[in-house]
Amino acid sequence: METAPARGRQRLAPVTRLDGDVARIPARPAHLARDAARRALDAALAHRWAIGSYVGSRLLLLLVALADSPLQHRTLSSELTNWDGFWYTNLASRGYPTHVLHIQTTLGFFPLYPMVMWLVAHVLSCSYSVAGLVVAGVGGLVATLLVERLSTRWWGERSARRAVLLFCVFPGSVVFSMDYSEGVLIPLAAGCLLALHDRRWLRAGALAGLATAVGPDALAIVLACAVAALLELRAHGWRSAAARRSLVAPLLAPAGIVAFGAFLWARTGTPLATFEAQRYGWGERTDPLALVHQARTLAGEISFSRFDYHLVNLNIIAGLAGAVVLVVGVALLARRPNRIPPEALAWTLGVGLLAVTSEYTPPNPRLLLTAFPVVLVLAHRVRGRPFRWLAGASTALLVVMSAITYVGIALRP
Repeated sequence: METAPARGRQRLAPVTRLDGDVARIPARPAHLARDAARRALDAALAHRWAIGSYVGSRLLLLLVALADSPLQHRTLSSELTNWDGFWYTNLASRGYPTHVLHIQTTLGFFPLYPMVMWLVAHVLSCSYSVAGLVVAGVGGLVATLLVERLSTRWWGERSARRAVLLFCVFPGSVVFSMDYSEGVLIPLAAGCLLALHDRRWLRAGALAGLATAVGPDALAIVLACAVAALLELRAHGWRSAAARRSLVAPLLAPAGIVAFGAFLWARTGTPLATFEAQRYGWGERTDPLALVHQARTLAGEISFSRFDYHLVNLNIIAGLAGAVVLVVGVALLARRPNRIPPEALAWTLGVGLLAVTSEYTPPNPRLLLTAFPVVLVLAHRVRGRPFRWLAGASTALLVVMSAITYVGIALRP
């Protein structure tokens, strides 16, 4: 019995000949399918805690939305596309206007997430809102798996399990169950941090370049890439060709926002059209004293002389509470031992700085989730029964805050 000749690059399967030798014949498609299914199952089992935590939290939020719907007389679709979801679906379907208006328009939003929505909607033949939920949901799962990997590297497997759970039930994780861009931004940022850690400079720069086309918060990833490159050059010197390759990451990192600015310049006449739209349409401004102003506003709203709970801005309360969590998280991240890598700390500080100086979007749960190391470090430092209390409280806040977020305009994600 002779060995069948190979054809091209076709895969060959081992077969024992009558004389005891091993021959190779072309593998059947069924064998390939079974091998792929087995590898997928093995990968799922290896990450079953992360996948289970994420899927469980998504089912919980779906139940919240379903319970909210009849009580608030809102459709499930309108709940899951509330807030920014309205603008992203409009951007995916209609694109950008040709000039800046002093009202709210799609110019206030970055392009990559709606571009992916458009692609998924056409591939799956579904609506843009459903496509946005698919992208956000799948992206949230990818983010959870990357968070598990980062946490394992930083603090070990036990801390990683707690970190994954807290990440999934943190109040800001509602964005993975709505038409929000964090399902694209956070996986890109986490993947970039992993690539920087592994000194995969081209990969890190490419992921960062995509991230900066998702939203303004992603500018912090440019800082992370620059910190990693400078530390590499400091360690090995400018004369090292391998060290100089690290500059690829910070050079590629702003590619997304530069390309977006060039597009806006050609379309509207100004590369800053999106920031002008945010300023005139949403009142967004950068102010070092933004939190002070918000605290004064809240104090005026809860004044006993004219108190009316209907006038209390829940977004300010969430932002000020988030600022406390941010400060605590950064302090824990900077403590020895088990300090996280400098590029991860740079990402966290960058997002945090943008949040605390924002007049419109303070460090609420969504931005804390974007600066995910401040959430993960809480799970690392808190253990045993205190962690169970922390996870339980976070889950309760996720349910209550999501129920408010899904309907009306009282509380942003």
